Amino acid sequence: MSFETNEYFDGSVKSIAFQSETLPATVGVMEVGDYTFAAGVKEYMTVVSGSLTIKLAGSTDWNTFKAGETFEVEANSSFDVKVVVQTAYLCLYEK
Repeated sequence: MSFETNEYFDGSVKSIAFQSETLPATVGVMEVGDYTFAAGVKEYMTVVSGSLTIKLAGSTDWNTFKAGETFEVEANSSFDVKVVVQTAYLCLYEK
């Protein structure tokens, strides 16, 4: 078994892909900053440490999620993220 590592935004976001018990997943960290991510499939993102303030595509509202909290991102959409402290996350991807 091998892990796939990914790096985005000049190394400010790094993740490791793996197969969880139920769905494909990534676990990673985000440096302080503002980012926009595209989602090809439905995603379930859980904050492990720190916090993420997100705005889903088509929304005007920003919502903050802290350690232990999860949000969903619809397939074929995007979301904006504001990170104020280094934050770790777990993301599950629907097949």
